[in-house]
Amino acid sequence: MRLTLRAGRPVTMGAVTNDLSSLSPALTVGFDLDMTLIDSRPGIKAVYDRLAAETGVFIDSDLAVTRLGPPLDDELANWFPRDRIPEVADRYRMLYPDHAITPTPAMPGAPEAVAAVRAAGGRPVVVTAKYGPNAELHLAHVGIEAELRGWLWAEAKAEALIEWGATVYVGDHTGDVRGARKAGALSVAVATGPCSAAELRAAGADVVLASLTEFPGWLAAHTSAAA
Repeated sequence: MRLTLRAGRPVTMGAVTNDLSSLSPALTVGFDLDMTLIDSRPGIKAVYDRLAAETGVFIDSDLAVTRLGPPLDDELANWFPRDRIPEVADRYRMLYPDHAITPTPAMPGAPEAVAAVRAAGGRPVVVTAKYGPNAELHLAHVGIEAELRGWLWAEAKAEALIEWGATVYVGDHTGDVRGARKAGALSVAVATGPCSAAELRAAGADVVLASLTEFPGWLAAHTSAAA
């Protein structure tokens, strides 16, 4: 399995033919991680509970996992003074591998969605706000192989999407929609995270799916239309 935090240069879109294998240079599909490819709620809750026990600071972990997506510091600001956040965030990231990886499953349809990109001759990539080394552990645990870029949130995700030449970005949060639009990529939203289908549409998502189980069928139609 090859997982990397960096990637090559953007690809130039070439001619599209009816042979989907020829789409490899042009079809790069980006995926968000939390609540798009993985259901990280059980693992993140376990880390917050451990962090609360260590620090003696109350954290409503059940509430915290209903609003996954934004950077860790944003959530910690609800529970800790701002001057403690860097120290507490570092401790959270240290606790993460031992407490968050094993309890976290793939989202329904996630492995199949990534496989569908490869079956279409494309390249799947992952762009997430999560700390990169911990994101790598998640991908390895659920058996998803993809190039990875971490610590990018909302519009900042466009940096990696543009570099990789991604033409589609799949995510569950309105921040993912904003990142896709800034990158000039098609925004495919899945209503499996904290944002409703209506919120995702209002944010400008081009496509809204109930879950990734619908993605292979959508991708087949999308690539057929492009041909």
